[in-house]
Amino acid sequence: TCLNYFSCSFSNVPDGFHCSSQGQFPLTQNVTVVEGGTANLTCRVDQNDNTSLQWSNPAQQTLYFDDKKALRDNRIELVRASWHELSISVSDVSLSDEGQYTCSLFTMPVKTSKAFLTVLGVPEKPQISGFTSPVMEGERMQLTCKTSGSKPAADIRWFKNDKEIKDVKYLKEEDANRRTFTVSSTLDFRADRSDDGVVVSCRVDHESLNSTPQIARQVLEIHYTPSVKIISSSSWPEEGQSIVLTCESKGKPLPEPVLWTKDGGELPDPERMVVNGRDLRISFLNKTDNGTYRCEATNPIGQNSTEYVLIVHDVSNTLLPTTVIPSLTTATVTTTVALTTSTATSATAFSTRDPNALAGQTGPDHALIGGIVAVVVFVTLCSIILLGRYLARHKGTYLTNEAKGAEDAPDADTAIINAEGSQVNAEEKKEYFI
Repeated sequence: TCLNYFSCSFSNVPDGFHCSSQGQFPLTQNVTVVEGGTANLTCRVDQNDNTSLQWSNPAQQTLYFDDKKALRDNRIELVRASWHELSISVSDVSLSDEGQYTCSLFTMPVKTSKAFLTVLGVPEKPQISGFTSPVMEGERMQLTCKTSGSKPAADIRWFKNDKEIKDVKYLKEEDANRRTFTVSSTLDFRADRSDDGVVVSCRVDHESLNSTPQIARQVLEIHYTPSVKIISSSSWPEEGQSIVLTCESKGKPLPEPVLWTKDGGELPDPERMVVNGRDLRISFLNKTDNGTYRCEATNPIGQNSTEYVLIVHDVSNTLLPTTVIPSLTTATVTTTVALTTSTATSATAFSTRDPNALAGQTGPDHALIGGIVAVVVFVTLCSIILLGRYLARHKGTYLTNEAKGAEDAPDADTAIINAEGSQVNAEEKKEYFI
């Protein structure tokens, strides 16, 4: 007689019985589950003639024999039991549940199949250490990112504003339970002002996180000395105009206020040179304003300065030639004057002369007044010259005709009577003045 664990048939063999197990093979699959999750273990048999199936744990303890529970563990449940399948589930899986599970088919001989249960250790949320705010520019910084409890060991990556940093140190240590790992990574660099406000990220990647990495972030605060730049409102400053010099300063902490000096000393004319915040305004420019202006910015970290050389130019003007039209009896003078002055709108045309500044302001139009005075003086001189030339041309009439006809007179009385200039001919002589 064969036990019910075997598939037997009666035949003509001497002993009278033949037990056969051909075509009966249990099939299982390895299972991977995250710590705290649920593992499903399934054992299938394609051909089974009422032979029993059994699941046992890595300690060779029977969990289920067909549909009968053998181990008192509330986490273990029966999912399905039939002649072709035995499926069980293990909930709230811990790292200690990892190992090789066995499905047994009780034929003669007993056939088994192994299924390895892998339990993934979830890494803890990473922490960044080593940052003390604020950091001075030029100091070395060492930031360390650390996470524990991963199985297998997690991977750590560093980023600066989403740009990955490759040159880092990586360390892996086994935890006390000898099942999980603690990993750490160190980022070593020298602080620069460009790092101020940068977000440094430590990202932990692990297969248990389902493509959703854990990230720790740290915003950097870097203190540095000021940087200074002077911007001019006029590219071609001229006499009589105004100009504004703006001192742009950047630093952390922010420098406030700035200090303006000229040629190494104080501003010489406070009435025309007015400082408002970072702006220096100079009104009614003249040649005495030429010189080197310095802007100095200071904060608790240090100080910095820059210079601007101011050159005040003459007022731009152009005088065209004068046209004179003479006459025999009258003098008419027509003068055309074209005067060009520099205004704020012409700043672009002179931008190539002085690259230090932008467009300026227009001062009093002294050139126009000077041009008008020059025209009046010129016209007056031309009129005097023409009048002198005309008088000189007609002066001989009075000198040559007074004694004409008196050469042959016998005495003075006859000479006076016969003279062309006498009263006898007075009606023929007339004088014209222009």
